[in-house]
Amino acid sequence: MKEVNVTIDGIRIDIDKDATVLDAAKKAGIKIPTLCHLPEIQSIGACRLCIVEIEGSPKLQASCVYPVSEGMVVRTNTPVLQEARKCVLELILSDHPTDCSTCIRNLNCELQELANKMGLRDIEYPGEKSKARIDSSNPCIIRDAEKCVLCRRCVSICHQVQGVGVIFPQTRGFETVIAPPFDLELKDVPCTFCGQCIVGCPVGAIYEKEYIDEVWQAISDPEKFVIVQTAPAIRAAIGEEFGLEAGTRCTGRLVAALRRMNFDKVFDTQFSADLTIMEEGNELIRRMKNKETLPMTTSCCPAWIKFAEHYYPELLDNISTCKSPQQMFGAIAKTYYAQKLELAAEKIYVVSVMPCTAKKFEAGRSEMRCSGQQDVDVVLTTRELARMIKQAGIDFVNLAEEEFDEPLGISTGAATIFGNTGGVMEAALRSAYEIVTGKVLADVEFHSVRGWEGIREAEIEIDGITVKVAVVHGLANARVLLDKIGEGECEYHFIEVMACPGGCIGGGGEPIVPNYEVRKKRIAALYQEDEAMTIRKSHQNPAIIKLYEEFLGQPLGEKSHHLLHTNYTKRTI
Repeated sequence: MKEVNVTIDGIRIDIDKDATVLDAAKKAGIKIPTLCHLPEIQSIGACRLCIVEIEGSPKLQASCVYPVSEGMVVRTNTPVLQEARKCVLELILSDHPTDCSTCIRNLNCELQELANKMGLRDIEYPGEKSKARIDSSNPCIIRDAEKCVLCRRCVSICHQVQGVGVIFPQTRGFETVIAPPFDLELKDVPCTFCGQCIVGCPVGAIYEKEYIDEVWQAISDPEKFVIVQTAPAIRAAIGEEFGLEAGTRCTGRLVAALRRMNFDKVFDTQFSADLTIMEEGNELIRRMKNKETLPMTTSCCPAWIKFAEHYYPELLDNISTCKSPQQMFGAIAKTYYAQKLELAAEKIYVVSVMPCTAKKFEAGRSEMRCSGQQDVDVVLTTRELARMIKQAGIDFVNLAEEEFDEPLGISTGAATIFGNTGGVMEAALRSAYEIVTGKVLADVEFHSVRGWEGIREAEIEIDGITVKVAVVHGLANARVLLDKIGEGECEYHFIEVMACPGGCIGGGGEPIVPNYEVRKKRIAALYQEDEAMTIRKSHQNPAIIKLYEEFLGQPLGEKSHHLLHTNYTKRTI
């Protein structure tokens, strides 16, 4: 690697010759303000807040796109730069609402933070305001064009990271708006509702549709028995909403908080993640033995499912017929658990806490009513739950740890890692190996399917059979892999697909930190929790064994087929 010597604010550093001035400043420990820049995804120099003075240059330069060169001398904090940045920020704020105290991103808004750091107190450019336009057409995501700062971060994520590309800058100049083609609503385009645009947005222009009031109302209704399930990824991220370090494991505190919010029972989606492995693992074994459609792909991610329905309908038969853990939980809660309580299904109100905005869409799908009711009534994101905990006045950080309720709160380490990219694959392999061979799997950790690469491949030997697997995260990577499969360039038996980079721990409903390093810390937290579990294989979960004995009969049986499996159809929009 060839390096060049650069001097920034009197600090001499050596840095890769392909780096930008912004990269060099970071290496020197100097923070240059940015708004449109998104690490690892977008550097377009659009907002001009990252301007710097470069010796020998006649004008100020955007540091996020300006390349370093040998002997370059850079100044990042001069009176000229301070005044220029303030002017740019005032122009942005002149076309931005001032309702910060009621905005969903209040105290977590990059624009608000920049205004505070730069000491802005007045806006000298009152000017015309953009017209308000709110798109709340779908159950997952709300777009508020009035708050958009045209940074295009959401556009880059939608096109480059997710390969979906349903939003673009429309028109020009002051009339510019970020929207689907022809200014359609999100419900009218093939959006997957993954919510990565929310995580990328620096302000409150895109956010999740809230269902907090509905949940509080249900909890206070004496006619409803309200139960809550929490996804694996929640416990590795919710602490960030209360000032804890990224990757802090908060399982026990999470349970305690939910119990203090007066849910009737606090359960764990990891229970149904183990159930998913029982059904999905046996489905894979059956497909391989009977030479049915392969490769089989996972079905846990609703954004991936919707993506396939829109863009790859020819591969729908390849998707496992298993419902996601969220939906399996709802189906079991309103049948098996309802029978145990001697309650009618309509009396049980199921709340899901998910790292995902697309789960809101999934819960409302017409296929998800096998109990005779909507199997999952309401889906909250991690962020929504954090708001509810704060509304309830609960001191989350100092809560004593508590345990999930039984039986739908019992789970294994295999279920814990469902929140990570590669986790579903690893959990399935742990059980498939023992089910097929009848032998004990001594080393349960399949490191070959772990990692951060967008597409990972591995070959696993099971009873003399080489099982070829692939793990992919990010829908743009999924598109690359699926195209290769379609062209006959690669063969697999089993593929895990997660829409969001990093898996569920990077979902569109998680705490907003557009930083992949934070996601990696959350991943590490779930692996640590898996290692600490007494039971680490799904088929050994005693509550799952009892569920089959008392109610389901056997994996892939008639009752399982009715309650736990589904099908998918081609979508035109």
